[in-house]
Amino acid sequence: MRIEVELPEIEAEEATICSWYVDEDDEVEESEDLVELLAGEVTFSIPAPATGKLVEIVAKEGDVVKVGDVLAILETEEEEEEEE
Repeated sequence: MRIEVELPEIEAEEATICSWYVDEDDEVEESEDLVELLAGEVTFSIPAPATGKLVEIVAKEGDVVKVGDVLAILETEEEEEEEE
């Protein structure tokens, strides 16, 4: 299953991508920090919402992103359960 990692609600309207802690195709654990951002004078990190593989970095270092923007795509091995 693919999960979009988005910029969550923050006190500022936008943030700048400072650096990625992981690269595309890296395996990540749930709650592992993925990316560091700067909003105003405050830096913060966004953790992985699930365990899986980071298949695409959408927002590159230096990009300015707004709340709700997709930063990366994470692929998990969890399949959605099918109802019989």
